[in-house]
Amino acid sequence: MAQTRSDGVKVQGERPGTDGTDGTDGTPDDASPTLAARLGAMVQRVTQWRPVRVLQYYGAARGPILASGLAFQAIFAVFAAIWISFAVAGVVLATDIGLRQSLIAIISESVPGLIDDGTGGAIDPETLLTAGIFGWTGAIALVGLLVTALGWLASARDAVRLLFGLPPMAGNVLLVRAKDLGLAAGFGALLLLSALLSIVGTQATDLVLGLIGLRETPVAVVLSRILSLAVMFALDVVVLAALYRVLAGVAIPFARLRTGALIGAAGLGVLKVLGSLLLGGASSNPLLASFAVIIGLLIFFNFVCQVILIAAAWIAVGVNDAHIVLDPEVQKKRLEEARVLVAEYADDEPQRQGFWARLLRR
Repeated sequence: MAQTRSDGVKVQGERPGTDGTDGTDGTPDDASPTLAARLGAMVQRVTQWRPVRVLQYYGAARGPILASGLAFQAIFAVFAAIWISFAVAGVVLATDIGLRQSLIAIISESVPGLIDDGTGGAIDPETLLTAGIFGWTGAIALVGLLVTALGWLASARDAVRLLFGLPPMAGNVLLVRAKDLGLAAGFGALLLLSALLSIVGTQATDLVLGLIGLRETPVAVVLSRILSLAVMFALDVVVLAALYRVLAGVAIPFARLRTGALIGAAGLGVLKVLGSLLLGGASSNPLLASFAVIIGLLIFFNFVCQVILIAAAWIAVGVNDAHIVLDPEVQKKRLEEARVLVAEYADDEPQRQGFWARLLRR
């Protein structure tokens, strides 16, 4: 651009940026963000993602340790529950072979490696079906079931409440234990209901496939597997929702409870599909071959408890983001304690006059 000096001579103006700047505000051209700055910004964006924040929250709340303790309790509770359940099934379902087989299939798919279905397992179902519930073994198993199952439910309740930042549930211990016992019976009824639905669904699928000539084909096998997974998914959603809302006694809004239960059920479904791989990996190790089934079950239950608590952490992070107060009484008590602490500190502040004054006051 041509400019006119004071003496009337025209000169050609410099182009923007020829003086080492960008021609706007004098910023150097090489002032672009450095690699470290770009990586820092990327890391900051990643840490704001919901799944990352959930895992950070889960780790800070000692979730992995809680899940390990629950898994250790669960393996004892499940063995006692299986013994009682099959002993009852041997009496009640003695004439209904189809329902018994469906119940065995549901348990085998829910906990891979627990029931021996011909591919290996920890428990022979025929031995359980012939076990007597009215003998000494049945009585011992019943006591063991009550102790271990109620202990697991109590520990699960405390773990979930801890993830939500709530203290242990207060109240009458006997009433709480009666509530836990009712929930345990309800979970058993849901398992039986899922077996009935599985039978109805399988028979309906076989009927439809038979009409179109696809019975006993790979398509029938795939559809049967999908149907069983769908039944177990629905069962897991109901169980997780009851665990978070009823067992733990946390007033979670329905929308957030639904999302967390669906995420947890999806995670459990993946574990059930891949559960045989866990058991196979344990049995392929020559050092673990003698007790591979127990090791595989312990690993499986650890992953199950991790998924349950991570889904609870997902709900807790969403509740905290929305500033939802789950327990007004606990919130009120904490505010009162904070006010008392601040008041005590404020009253003590003027008295801090020095070392000799504090020493004389002692």
